[in-house]
Amino acid sequence: MARVVVDVMLKPEILDPQGQAVQRALPRLGFTGIADVRQGKRFELELEGPVDDAALARIREAAETFLANTVIEDFTVRVEETETLVPSSVAGDAK
Repeated sequence: MARVVVDVMLKPEILDPQGQAVQRALPRLGFTGIADVRQGKRFELELEGPVDDAALARIREAAETFLANTVIEDFTVRVEETETLVPSSVAGDAK
């Protein structure tokens, strides 16, 4: 099974109030040195068949018409290798 990831972000010229709120909160929480924060969306699509040009074209069409508001958002489509991921809560316990 293959995974295709669609990342959706506000266009650079669009104000990002959620990103600004996170940026303002980080120093108060002890996370310094972060110049800018932009918040977006990530969609992970598991495909039943191979990731060929036709499948990627269908996913780009879905992103353009449904997953992203292309007036204010940009999107990228990429194929991601599937692997067994360890949840961060488990990985953090391994210290």
